[in-house]
Amino acid sequence: MIKTIAVNKNYELVKDVAIVDLLKGEYKWYWIDFHLPTDEEIEYLRDPFHFHPLAIEDCINHLQRPKLDYYEDHTFFITQSLNHQTLTRDEIDFFLGENYIVSFHLNPSNEIEEVWKRFTESTNIEKWEPTHVLYLVLDKIVDSYFPQVFKIEERLTEIDENSRGRSMEALLEDLFDTRHHLLSLRHTISPMRDLIYRVLNSQRLTSIQGKREYYSDIHDHLLKLTEMIEANRELTTDIRDSYISLNSHQTNHVMKVLTVITTIFMPLSFIAGMYGMNFRYMPGLSSKYGFFFTLILMVLVAMGMSLWFKKKGWFK
Repeated sequence: MIKTIAVNKNYELVKDVAIVDLLKGEYKWYWIDFHLPTDEEIEYLRDPFHFHPLAIEDCINHLQRPKLDYYEDHTFFITQSLNHQTLTRDEIDFFLGENYIVSFHLNPSNEIEEVWKRFTESTNIEKWEPTHVLYLVLDKIVDSYFPQVFKIEERLTEIDENSRGRSMEALLEDLFDTRHHLLSLRHTISPMRDLIYRVLNSQRLTSIQGKREYYSDIHDHLLKLTEMIEANRELTTDIRDSYISLNSHQTNHVMKVLTVITTIFMPLSFIAGMYGMNFRYMPGLSSKYGFFFTLILMVLVAMGMSLWFKKKGWFK
């Protein structure tokens, strides 16, 4: 589907203008949105617009890395938004010319719809221009990243607070899932940050000179998002290391208890084994107090070793 909207010489909005009429130069500027285009509609990119073949190829080959390409009479942008439900990436492409902007996306875009609605309902059309449309869509895209990062932060806090008593397998599975989401966000946000940086430092995009501070604000948001993602990635590592350390400490405590018990029973087993041998002549074997003497000896040995372990701090 193709939607068109144009601003005439009197700064009035005109909707659903035929593409052939837009190219006659009778309008100050126009915006064309290719939304889930058919093969026939995609051909408009080649004729009559005559966009560069490489740019058209990037539009068709979905999910390219965000980038900025300069051509003779237009600039081509690839941007990426995030699906809030699945955290998958959706591509939105832009062709920016002197008096037009063309958006192209193979999936529904909330960002495009919101800016389109805002444009059509605006009462101050004079301030609108192609670079302003581009800025607003990019700003919407970047703002949509923040809820995803905040959601991951909340999830990490929940994992950290409920880590005690959980099995290591369940905890590590949650941490790896969260880390995977963070990596997915980073693979989207980092290229977008580089894209906006190129826009800000471009000598060829003279049309954005008056809006440089707006694009700089987007870049600042992307830097903040990058820092938040890196901080959360470090937090996943800290939670994992802390849990493994705690688990190792508990294991060592169990091993220490077992070691104490085993060590105490070793001399007792020796005494019991020695008097359990079937020799005919053994000191005290025929005494009527032999059993009680052996039992008292075993108790004294056990108590003595327990006191020695306590003195060494093994029961702390």
